[in-house]
Amino acid sequence: MYHKFSSLLVGAVAAAALVGTAAIADNWRGWNIHVDGYPNTVAMDKFAELLEEKTGGEISLQMFHGGTLGSQPDAIEQLRLGVIDFGEFSLGPFGTSVPEANVVSLPFIFPSIPAMYEMMDGDVGEAISEGMRARGVEPLGWYDAGARSFYNSVRPINTPADVEGLKIRVMSNDLFVQMVESMDGNATPMAFAEVYQSIQTGVVDGAENNPPSYESTSHYEVASFYSLTEHLIIPECLCMSKITFDGLTEEQQTILKEAGANSATLQRELWQAREAASMEIVEAGGTVVNTIADKGPFQDAMAPVYDGFLEANPDLTDLVNLIRSGG
Repeated sequence: MYHKFSSLLVGAVAAAALVGTAAIADNWRGWNIHVDGYPNTVAMDKFAELLEEKTGGEISLQMFHGGTLGSQPDAIEQLRLGVIDFGEFSLGPFGTSVPEANVVSLPFIFPSIPAMYEMMDGDVGEAISEGMRARGVEPLGWYDAGARSFYNSVRPINTPADVEGLKIRVMSNDLFVQMVESMDGNATPMAFAEVYQSIQTGVVDGAENNPPSYESTSHYEVASFYSLTEHLIIPECLCMSKITFDGLTEEQQTILKEAGANSATLQRELWQAREAASMEIVEAGGTVVNTIADKGPFQDAMAPVYDGFLEANPDLTDLVNLIRSGG
């Protein structure tokens, strides 16, 4: 009787474990701040489709777009705790918890978008991934968020001296404040939703962002000078909770990594097309676009930003040097 009861108990526990695993797989949740049709959203939907297809339905991902599961900082914390299984995040907000990720927020750290792709898909991306894994996040692919450039309502920016005296809205990050102040501009952190009216009313003279954001928010209507400084190239991460990842089989982990790489390739293609379309719209709307013939003076002006960052984070010197040397 004991052996029969023991066998039944073992069978029940095994069945419960299988049910539990299936329930978890069926309820994996993915966070994304962007709306339907945005390159990142399309790429994440493709990722979910590939997962279900390649695992024969063992893994099913329910996507929640438009930030419906909370703000980006909240969602990152939920991801680390395993409350959310997947997410697509800018590396910027990771800087407070993952010092390695904050390196990509240094101005002019990447010389170009293609160089960023190559480095993030290589040793630089792996170094940042190690830091993220140590804090509960498993990167699966690196998305493109374009290059951020200055726009304002006063004048074109061709040299650091052209920034002097301008009131520029920046994201809430000390590195970005220091970036503007190093060129004698006045950095003003504020919510992104407030930028249009603030430029329109003169509270600030301008801001900085990538072409799709500049266009889609209609900021070009109130700030018609767009100067392609490309001072910030901050990639985004398609990533998942390490708690969830570590609970998978090796085969499932391989499928996830392959799907993530395919998703990143698609997102980059879609992003480049969206950027080109946005530039056409703003130029047709009367925006004065200027390229920067020599970015050297801008890079030289960032020396105090780098000195302060490395003084506070000496253990990241090798990573900074790796990127600046081309990866």
